[in-house]
Amino acid sequence: MATIGENIKKLRTKQGLSQDDLARKAELKYSTLAKIEGGFVKKPGVQMIAKIAKALGVSIEDLIK
Repeated sequence: MATIGENIKKLRTKQGLSQDDLARKAELKYSTLAKIEGGFVKKPGVQMIAKIAKALGVSIEDLIK
């Protein structure tokens, strides 16, 4: 089963976005997004996940499955 970070990375690269692009779009710090994608933050907060999902145009469920 893929982690949230792996799912975010897969969706981000599919859309041709860099980590910096997605961080700006989701109004998050670049370092925060990098830590989530790298698996250093195992359980990001719901609000953070919601911001990332919105920026990617997907549902929260798509990120956590």
